[in-house]
Amino acid sequence: MIRVELLARVDNLCDYTFNFCWHNHQLDPDAPIPHQNGTEYTYRNMVDALKTEPEVHIKGDVGERLAQGMGADIRHLGGTGGIGIGTASRIFVDGDVGAEAGLGMVAGAVYVSGMVEEPLGNILEVRSDVEGYRKFVSVTDLLCNRRPEVPVSNSLDPGKLRLVLNDGILRGTLCARCDCPVGVLVEGDAHNGTGLLMRQGTVTVTGDAGMNTGAHLNGGTVVVRGVAGEFAGAYMKRGVLLVGDGKGYSGADMKGGAILSRRKIATSPPAEKTRITGADMSLIRKLVGAGRFESMRYSKYEVGESETYVAVPMRDGSLVMRRVD
Repeated sequence: MIRVELLARVDNLCDYTFNFCWHNHQLDPDAPIPHQNGTEYTYRNMVDALKTEPEVHIKGDVGERLAQGMGADIRHLGGTGGIGIGTASRIFVDGDVGAEAGLGMVAGAVYVSGMVEEPLGNILEVRSDVEGYRKFVSVTDLLCNRRPEVPVSNSLDPGKLRLVLNDGILRGTLCARCDCPVGVLVEGDAHNGTGLLMRQGTVTVTGDAGMNTGAHLNGGTVVVRGVAGEFAGAYMKRGVLLVGDGKGYSGADMKGGAILSRRKIATSPPAEKTRITGADMSLIRKLVGAGRFESMRYSKYEVGESETYVAVPMRDGSLVMRRVD
């Protein structure tokens, strides 16, 4: 079992994604974690321990993005993209934890003796089974695996796989990698990445949502009644993203699925505005309770079928646009 004492805060601990590029500074997963007292564990050592051992203990305050992607079998590292081994592992922190803990987390538990800064990741607090520690688990794991947990300050109906988050805490990457027919209602705003890599289920945000809402969506449904931040629907493959409005450009590098918006939004190729259908309007009425006339005012955006052309230089110096088949 790994036990580490930290003399200062360290970011990105127990990050299953090894995505350590922040502010143009690349970290090496095999580099020793800084500020250790008497040990020389690397970032990779911590993750490997969580995959093979039941617990990792950290004494001292921890920085941001603790346990990012915990439990996931990361595709770009040769995994399946689903949930991997070591899903019952636990992290114990004797101290405080920085913001965005549990981003994309899909399994395991984090126990904290001190404070946890907002925004959170894909986690919520549940009734603790260890005295002296607050317990946090993944929203995805709680619902899809029907964990016998009791949420703190939120409402869970395990029979219907329905969770209502009304504690006023900002959370990001909600329902990341979810592959079961859940229903999550956020009464308020959400942080970045709502519905990340989601395959099934519906997440509804009554307020606004942050950047990358519905990014990599692969079959689920994400509803934002307010405004979605920049890069909404980026890399979508399947599913539906419904928003009241959007900032910046949406649909960058979309492969499939549909974006429905109450207001016209700007899109990035290959996403473009298409014709809204009767089925789309029925879905809008179902998801947000819109009337028939209001649903007709929505705009729909999908991968465009516009013909692609390239400029071909001619001998006389002119350019001819030729279609790419």
